[in-house]
Amino acid sequence: MPFEQQPLPFAMDALEAHGMKAETFEYHYGKHHKAYVTKLNDAVKGTELDSMSLEDVIKSTYSDSAKSGIFNNAAQTWNHTFFWNSLTPGGGGAPTGDLAAKIDTAFGSYDKFKEEFSNAAATQFGSGWAWLVDDNGTLKVMKTPNAENPVALGKKALLTLDVWEHAYYIDYRNARPAFIQNFLDNLLNWDFVSANLASA
Repeated sequence: MPFEQQPLPFAMDALEAHGMKAETFEYHYGKHHKAYVTKLNDAVKGTELDSMSLEDVIKSTYSDSAKSGIFNNAAQTWNHTFFWNSLTPGGGGAPTGDLAAKIDTAFGSYDKFKEEFSNAAATQFGSGWAWLVDDNGTLKVMKTPNAENPVALGKKALLTLDVWEHAYYIDYRNARPAFIQNFLDNLLNWDFVSANLASA
């Protein structure tokens, strides 16, 4: 059964007032994400991989250099779906309740989390991702290059920010730090993080 591109969880223009243009999603979702799904389906058609879950394809191809193309397209298909859900109109700011307590325990304070996450996103050289993960019950910030993700590394993803240049160039040109700041202040979907944490 072919892998499907999951729909955006908001309209393409829903984040216009929050620092991301509809044009960004027309290209990023409509072209980049779509291409990963198409290439993945073309690559696995007729193989044992086409009956696996997306997560199992990622895990089974991660360390196989002969299948690096499949891994890249599978992981990027998963990463993008996860990223769209990490965004929400009018999000951002500090979390509340149990999640806030867990952030404080893991990082010392929300401000310390914000600093660590911002640094991970800003210092990922070239293309990649910044993540908040649950690593055996401990919340941690990490960054990964290219398509690599926590699924491949055996960690539970809670939140991500795409720092590939095409994620922010239309809105911020080369100003990645401004993109990161806007995500944390206006777009971060803490409800999504809480739901992921509850299922960890």
